[in-house]
Amino acid sequence: MRPRDIAELIVLAALWGGSFLFMRIAVPSFGPVAVAALRVAGAALLLLPILALRGELGAMATHWRPIAAIGLFNSALPFLGFAYAAQGIGAGVLSIFNSASPLFAAVIAWLWLGDRLTPWRGFGLGIGFAGVVWIAAYRAGLRGGELPAVLACVGATVCYGVSPSLAKRCLSGVPPMAVATGSQVAATAVLLLPALFATPSAMPPPSAWLVVAALAFFCTGLAYILYFRLIANVGPANAIAVTYLVPIFAIAWGGLVLGEALTWPLAAGCAVVFAGTALATGMVAPRGMRRDVDAGLR
Repeated sequence: MRPRDIAELIVLAALWGGSFLFMRIAVPSFGPVAVAALRVAGAALLLLPILALRGELGAMATHWRPIAAIGLFNSALPFLGFAYAAQGIGAGVLSIFNSASPLFAAVIAWLWLGDRLTPWRGFGLGIGFAGVVWIAAYRAGLRGGELPAVLACVGATVCYGVSPSLAKRCLSGVPPMAVATGSQVAATAVLLLPALFATPSAMPPPSAWLVVAALAFFCTGLAYILYFRLIANVGPANAIAVTYLVPIFAIAWGGLVLGEALTWPLAAGCAVVFAGTALATGMVAPRGMRRDVDAGLR
């Protein structure tokens, strides 16, 4: 990758890592439903003019049904799930759960699209899911009241896992920016009514509004632009490397701003999830297994 691409990859990881910090800060003032709704609404406001300038509004309108489904599974439901979990789980732990999304994506692609699951990829999936189970069990056992939050995180990652197969099956050839923008518009439509019934009892302070604005415009809208630029410039296989960098930034932001500490059991679980994801997605494989992994990814 060129130095510019590497810089954009790092910026994207910092933005997505910051999203978990901003959710932790904003949720106490707004509540999870309002935070998720404002996040997608702000991103839609940023992306719509850009899509219009690119002349791709027609593509969004033509394919609105599958794009709306992407908005539900890739934005509305996971954003709501992580916002709910942010009431009791730290930013770093939220990001570790999020990093398991490629594992669910690989399983769903195998079950739904018939993507080949080689023994080596299956081994990686097993390792990765063991890490997820370890982290979930550790958090649920540490504080019994965190079980709903843990389940919300797992549900959010499953939703993220549905989106790649859905896009591959229904949106091949559709401009990526039309999908990104339309998904935020659709997610806004889904969350608008629930948000009206979940408005905060007191007006949030200006600082909370600034945090939500940063979450919407930078961590969602701008992040989508960077992500699709990376896919266009370096390909999806390299762009997915951001998955491994997001928890590093989320843990750092959480520690610097909120004083959150990462325990050794969670760090070990994070390493297991990373190792399994790297193997399952073909990012890492022994030299003798390289051809087998490549065949499985086709």
